[in-house]
Amino acid sequence: MRTEEEMMALILGFARDRDDVRAVVMTGSRTNSAAKRDRFQDYDITYVVEDLAPYRRNQRIPAYFGDIMILQNPDDMGDATADKTSYAYLMQFMDGNRIDLTFRPVFDVGSILADSLSLVLLDKDRRFELPPPTLQSYLPTKPTAKQFADCCNEFWWLNPYVAKGLYRDQIPYAKAILDELLRTQLRQMLTWYLGVTTNFQVSVGLAGKHLKSQLPDDLWRLMERTYSDVRPNNIWEALFAMDELFGTAARAVARAFGFAYCEREEAAISLFTRQIRDQAG
Repeated sequence: MRTEEEMMALILGFARDRDDVRAVVMTGSRTNSAAKRDRFQDYDITYVVEDLAPYRRNQRIPAYFGDIMILQNPDDMGDATADKTSYAYLMQFMDGNRIDLTFRPVFDVGSILADSLSLVLLDKDRRFELPPPTLQSYLPTKPTAKQFADCCNEFWWLNPYVAKGLYRDQIPYAKAILDELLRTQLRQMLTWYLGVTTNFQVSVGLAGKHLKSQLPDDLWRLMERTYSDVRPNNIWEALFAMDELFGTAARAVARAFGFAYCEREEAAISLFTRQIRDQAG
C-alpha cells in the first residue's frame, strides 16, 4: 500500500505539472485533527481549474493515480446532465488507497470555501485565505419545536408498520421499516440528545458512526439491542429496544428545550404494537 507521503506527492505532482490547475484543496477526515487516523482514510481532493472541459470523462486521469480496483463517476450516473459545474472521479485502488477527486472551475470557489474542513494544499494564485480546518460545517444544530415534534410523530407513526409486517410474516418489509426509516428518526433524536450533552459541539458522524464512543454505556447497550437478525422474535425485541431508547432520548431533549413530548402517542402505540405481537404468537 502506498504511503501517505507517496499519495500526497502524486496528488500535488498532478497539479504542479498542469498550468491550468490553479489550486488543490483537501477536505474530509484527513484534515480533521480529531479524527482517528488509519490507513484506509480517503483522500478527498478538489482541483480548482481554469477550464473544466479537459477533465470530464478523461480516462487518463484515473490511470495517472494508480491501478484502479473500481471507478465511479457520479456526475455521469442516472439522469446526470453535462452542464454541472464540477466533475468527480471516485477511485478505489488495488493497493487499498482511495481518492475522491473533484474538479471545479475557478469561478466556483465559493462551494469549496463553504466546507469548514477545507485545507489548501497548493494555491498558485494565492486565491484562498482559509482559517484552520474545523468541524463547524458538520456540527448538529439545535432542533426547533416543530422539528422535534415531527421527528417524534414520524417515529411513532412508523412503529405499527414494523408490527404489521411481522404479523404478516413479511420479514424484508418489517426489517426495511425498522432499519431504514425508523432508525433514521432514532439517529436524529440521538444526535439532538448528544447535542444537549455537548452543547452541540460534537458530530455523530455519517450514519451515526461515532455513536458507540459518544453514548453513555447503558444507552449504547440499548442501542446494540436495536439490531437484529431475521428471526421474528428478535425483530420484535429490537423494535421494543428502539422504542425505549427513542423515548429516553426524546424526554431528555424535551426537558432541555422546554418542548412538549407526545406521551399519549408513545403509550398508545406501544400498547398497540404489543397487542399485535401477542396476536402474532
